[in-house]
Amino acid sequence: MKAIGYAERGPVSAEAAVVEFETADPTPGSNDLLVEVRGVSVNPVDVKVRANRPPPEDGPRILGFDAAGVVRSVGDAVIRFKPGDEVFYAGEFTRPGSNAELQLVDERLVGKKPSSLDFADAAALPLTSITAWEILFDSFGLNEGEGAGESLLVVGGAGGVGSILIQLAKNLTALTVIATASRPDTQEWVRKMGADHVVNHRNPLNEEMKSLGIAPKYVAALTNTDDHFGALVELIKPRGHIAMIDDPQNLEIGAIKLKALSFSWEFMFARSMFQTEDMDTQHKLLSRVSELVDTGILMSTVNRNFGDLSVSNLRRALEHQGSSAAIGKTVLGGYSQS
Repeated sequence: MKAIGYAERGPVSAEAAVVEFETADPTPGSNDLLVEVRGVSVNPVDVKVRANRPPPEDGPRILGFDAAGVVRSVGDAVIRFKPGDEVFYAGEFTRPGSNAELQLVDERLVGKKPSSLDFADAAALPLTSITAWEILFDSFGLNEGEGAGESLLVVGGAGGVGSILIQLAKNLTALTVIATASRPDTQEWVRKMGADHVVNHRNPLNEEMKSLGIAPKYVAALTNTDDHFGALVELIKPRGHIAMIDDPQNLEIGAIKLKALSFSWEFMFARSMFQTEDMDTQHKLLSRVSELVDTGILMSTVNRNFGDLSVSNLRRALEHQGSSAAIGKTVLGGYSQS
């Protein structure tokens, strides 16, 4: 099969950072689906891994942590899907990725693709939906319908995770949602996603929230947490909860003690990396997201489509993702188109 990977770590502009090669078709294990990839998206993790982790010695590493496609064959223990099913998923951190003609994925991590979306638009949703869902319902411990009288601050609301987190919070909880965005286009985007209020993260967030007159109980710190952490601790309610997804280097975590804050670090690959007993939670939540899309409650977060999967198109998509201009999700079609 054809695949695209990287042969040396470093910036995406380097020649060996995005290379096409041929490799053997993968064979499904007992719980695996072999998926013909029809759509992919790019994520910040693609940029980070390519820049920091060396590829394996036996050849380029295939990246890609979101996909939508058609099941070609299944392992002998698979019970949820059959050949011909249209699916979407975020895959696993330790296995070859979705930038290929074919990919193996454990069925417990896979949902039925929304029938109302094409493959590229569907591929925008899995990783970010899982991350946002786990923040709301695992980290914050909310149940659907809860949160009346409380608010959520989403730092970096126009990004991929922020875009779907705003929608989930607005449609599945009673929380008031405040999103941060600094430009007219990103402010318009987060309002489109459903944010009740918008504040500018180019200014001190504690001052922005003070002028708004809201002290949130929940904060989703999705980007630049190093820069905002002190302000977040100041603006949040006592006994509130901060959930983070980025990789800050110098957090003064002791600052949360006086307000008795809870703190969590969300990583949606943890369940698959450690083969937890509740791995199929991700299958269930992606199936729910699919239903919510098909009933018009959630919308796709695609903002840019760079065409079919190729070296040049993937490089352009990754360069866009690594820039400050990216809004929502960036997607491509697959090698195989329906």
